[in-house]
Amino acid sequence: MDLLRILIAILLPPLGVFLQEGLGKHFWINIVLTLLGYIPGIVHAVWVIASR
Repeated sequence: MDLLRILIAILLPPLGVFLQEGLGKHFWINIVLTLLGYIPGIVHAVWVIASR
């Protein structure tokens, strides 16, 4: 299941974080990072999914 979340996180980083964490602080941090740059959003999303 984590592999599927990581693939989703590469395509849509906030969705990957949402599936892992819900509407918590990591989701909102990822929204901001994705708006600032797509790559930081991906890195953060993969980190959140891999660390849980």
